[in-house]
Amino acid sequence: MGFRDFVLLFAVCFVWGLNLVVTRWVVADAGVPPIFFAGVRFAGIALVLIPFLLPLPKQMGMLFMISMCMGGVHFTLLFMGLAHAEASAVSVTGQLGVPFSTLMSMAFLGEKVGWRRGLGIMLAFAGVTLIAFDPGSFSVSYGLLYVIASAFIGSVGGILMKRMAPISALQLQAWLGMFSFAPLILFSLVVEQGQVASYVAGGWLVWIATAFAVLGVSVFGHGAFYTLIKKYDISLLSPLTLMTPIWGVILSIVLLNEPLTLKLVVGAAISLGGVFVIAVRGNKALPEASITERISSPR
Repeated sequence: MGFRDFVLLFAVCFVWGLNLVVTRWVVADAGVPPIFFAGVRFAGIALVLIPFLLPLPKQMGMLFMISMCMGGVHFTLLFMGLAHAEASAVSVTGQLGVPFSTLMSMAFLGEKVGWRRGLGIMLAFAGVTLIAFDPGSFSVSYGLLYVIASAFIGSVGGILMKRMAPISALQLQAWLGMFSFAPLILFSLVVEQGQVASYVAGGWLVWIATAFAVLGVSVFGHGAFYTLIKKYDISLLSPLTLMTPIWGVILSIVLLNEPLTLKLVVGAAISLGGVFVIAVRGNKALPEASITERISSPR
């Protein structure tokens, strides 16, 4: 990979890692209800990317189902997880989308997994289990359970993508936003309270966080990443995108003063090591499995 392209990928991973930290601050510290904030983000994405809605894609029904998996449901669970778990742990746990995608391709696409990738899958889940489990109280962080469910639903969307005609990353983002924002806002009105008041009370920092999520993550991040996908093989890009959770952990500690515990370090090393093994081996039935969540979900 050329130096300029590596710097671009480095910047993309930094933006994605920073966005998890920013979102954690919005839904936990600023007190903006998570489902409402997800709806606002998708509304912004739909507005900014209106030109990419056309020409109309084929299989709109399938695209709606994909949008619910990779958009509405995925982000409802992810943001609820961020509201109840530290961003550093969420950064690592969210990588379970990679082993989930591999397991999905085994079940539905006939993918054959050797012992190396099988070991990688076990390590990925073992590391997250170590992070999420509290032996003192014999309990599991329910915030991370939301994130695990989010990764699973996102992977289902990745399998559905296999059944659809090719679509560009920004057009996919545009339709994710268009299909997702209204259901999320309506669901928020039913289950959450004080949405608008808390959003306004957050002031300019919350507004900047929203603009960053829309323009920085969805437009710059996924647009730049799509250009790299067209230039380089997925087997090269996929392992390098593990810079994202590393940045997520680092920035969580620096910006949110989250503790760097031995359990987090060991769990992250085990889990990300497993994800790396899966990524470098590749998926023949679903080649994009290891990067599905990066290109489909505006982190």
